[in-house]
Amino acid sequence: MKIICIGRNFANHAKEMNSPLPEVPMFFMKPDTAILPKKNPFYYPNFTEDLHFECELVIKINKLGKNIAEKYAHEYYDHVGIGIDFTARDLQRKCKEKGHPWEIAKGFEHSAPMGEKWIPLEGKNIQDLDFKLEKNGETVQIGNSKDMIFTVDQIIAYVSQFMTLKIGDLIFTGTPEGVGPVQIGDVLEGYIGDEKLMKLKIK
Repeated sequence: MKIICIGRNFANHAKEMNSPLPEVPMFFMKPDTAILPKKNPFYYPNFTEDLHFECELVIKINKLGKNIAEKYAHEYYDHVGIGIDFTARDLQRKCKEKGHPWEIAKGFEHSAPMGEKWIPLEGKNIQDLDFKLEKNGETVQIGNSKDMIFTVDQIIAYVSQFMTLKIGDLIFTGTPEGVGPVQIGDVLEGYIGDEKLMKLKIK
């Protein structure tokens, strides 16, 4: 099982990171050990002092595919969930400054927690879904999938040129503006529409 994460897929997030808009979907990988077991707290890693949340819609692949045409990409998923791409921002900065890969800032243990259930997409438009993240009861990120630079189907078509997508693979589709730091004691809650799918305690 692969975790594929799309970077800079919302223009306002790219702007807040002082980064140019991508010309094609930018993706990186996380290992399966990045998944946090359900109902477990998230423990603040001891190797970072600047841990940031990035709330994202997550697609679960339900069909084996390679070189998938965009017009058929919708056949490869039927549920959506919510997750957080945790980033050790201080480590990421150091890696970027040295021109090094930055997997240590993104792919560490339990860095991709997800909600406890998936929402069926039947009757819904994957490119018009509201989602948000609250930190300690205050809304910190609000997004809608219509604002993605690259649609879910475009992402699937692009990524599948380079690697086979397998049943159970996860695609984190990008985060809107509003990313920020977390501290021990914080509580993060993720929503799609009005439905709360995630509650995560930072310990």
